[in-house]
Amino acid sequence: MVQALIIVLAQTIVLLAVSPFIVGLIRKVKARLQCRRGASVLQPYADLAKLFRKEPVVSTTTSWIFVATPYILFASTLAAGLLVPVFVSQVPLSFAGNIIALVYLLALGTFFLILAGLDAGSAFGGMGSSREAIVASLTEPAMIMSIFAIALTAGSTNLSTIVHKTALMEGIVTDPSPHLMALAALFIVTLAETSRVPVDNPATHLELTMIHEAMVLEYSGRYLALVEWAAGIKLLVFLTLIANVFAPWGIATSITPVAISLGLAVYVVKVAGLAVLIGVVESMFAKLRLFRVPELLGVAFVLALLALVFFYILRG
Repeated sequence: MVQALIIVLAQTIVLLAVSPFIVGLIRKVKARLQCRRGASVLQPYADLAKLFRKEPVVSTTTSWIFVATPYILFASTLAAGLLVPVFVSQVPLSFAGNIIALVYLLALGTFFLILAGLDAGSAFGGMGSSREAIVASLTEPAMIMSIFAIALTAGSTNLSTIVHKTALMEGIVTDPSPHLMALAALFIVTLAETSRVPVDNPATHLELTMIHEAMVLEYSGRYLALVEWAAGIKLLVFLTLIANVFAPWGIATSITPVAISLGLAVYVVKVAGLAVLIGVVESMFAKLRLFRVPELLGVAFVLALLALVFFYILRG
């Protein structure tokens, strides 16, 4: 019991501490590729500290939803992160079917963020909420199917079991085709769910292009800090899924100090590498027009579906 509590606490600290670094690393990579110096990778920590010291300004037209949303968003995103193996393959909060719980915990935060964008009564908030609803409705099926494709190869919907078996290569389908297609689908979903280029641009405030920024435009102070921190944790959760579900090598499969230390070091290296990749992708591609986004997400869904089909073909 004590060991489980320590692992949960350690995983919580890792998610809270590493997520701003990942955001700062992506910004640094983009700045370097654009021949700029860019801010330090530690700048997001200073931004969060500054926002937490400021008093929030709340419109008189808002209801309790606007005030409660940052806390619900932050709590649901962090809870979703605790269901995913980070540096230990067997997490204490794992259970059968936690893939579904993960998807719907993330969807809960998105749902309240959409309501908060509408609650403020601004034109930009309503526009961003409607766009986010379209994107979320298209990404969730692709996300579930891409992870299910890996769940079928491992014979379980428990993320800990999937990661543990894949790390030890126990009873899984060794053909790489389903894994590669599911990986491509989940990477596209990651870009969409975390509001990255080419689906959205977190660095812009142009009313014709913004989605996530439009919903949080009315937030300030500690409310904005919670929303931005939750966005960083969500990005880290998706990178963790990619790193540990599809490439769990190096993760601790036993609860020993050496294995956990090695697993934590390898985990930071893997998610940092994925962050660099996202920075490169954002520098190489332009933002898509809004009406082209469903086509990209349709590709992710088709890839995830093909991963399932290939699994049954290979098993047959």
